[in-house]
Amino acid sequence: MLLDELKARMFKAMKAGEILEKEILRVALGEITTEAARPGRTGSDDEARAILRKLIKSNEETSLSSEDVEKKATLARENQILAEFLPKALSEDDVVAALAPISDALRAAGNDGQATGLAMKHLRATSANVDGKIVTRAVQRLRAPG
Repeated sequence: MLLDELKARMFKAMKAGEILEKEILRVALGEITTEAARPGRTGSDDEARAILRKLIKSNEETSLSSEDVEKKATLARENQILAEFLPKALSEDDVVAALAPISDALRAAGNDGQATGLAMKHLRATSANVDGKIVTRAVQRLRAPG
């Protein structure tokens, strides 16, 4: 279970004196356990991964608004640590290949937005881990003439 992996890694970081790693994992564990305690939540690995993605996105937004080079480096390292617990996202070429079965439907869609919606629906049904921006580029490649 992902929660157990996070705890084990946090304790390993504590023993190794890795303060940054220990602290970001402690924050992640706190967020996950708090969310799991809410009514209607199961504490599943999928919910935990969603929280890790939320923390990464928050760090990215903070980094964009910061001028402090050291802070940006810290946030990037935190994101690197958190991302190790997420499945690897498909590359643009992998997304194009995954969308091959519905390429005709994507080309027939009224616009790129509708085509991207179809693509996301198809990719979610296959449980593919994708970045929306990469899916958009892959759809544009598939819809490009010639």
